[in-house]
Amino acid sequence: MKTAALAALLVISAATIGGAKTHSTFRVHVEASASNGATFSTKLRLFGRDVTIEKVPTLSENDVTGLRTYRAVDRTHGALFQLNEHGRLALDSLSVERRGGSLFVFINGRPITELQIDRRVSDGKIYIASGLTANDIELLKKDWPARK
Repeated sequence: MKTAALAALLVISAATIGGAKTHSTFRVHVEASASNGATFSTKLRLFGRDVTIEKVPTLSENDVTGLRTYRAVDRTHGALFQLNEHGRLALDSLSVERRGGSLFVFINGRPITELQIDRRVSDGKIYIASGLTANDIELLKKDWPARK
């Protein structure tokens, strides 16, 4: 009886842990100074130029609460990501402290866009104009409900 109870507990635990997996990733990295060093930053070739970004993303899929998707003019897809309170505060802070710099958005490990930080963003929304595939959208919709 104890063995059956232990087995049932393990199955329930595995199901709970397995259910927490996300289908897609959303990472936003801030442009870093080349003098930050290899411990905190990394150099990549993105969008036709060499850039240095912080290794640790400022925003991740853990900061997203909602999503609106649409079809872009270039036949790719775009999305509007709604952030939770932590994400909203992080975006607000970096939009003030890093004005003039860039944000690099990665979806499912792929670089999607570079966003210039030219004003304060306090509404907790990240807008991706285009560059997402139909498969990206399908995976994103599995993780976040559509926002109205």
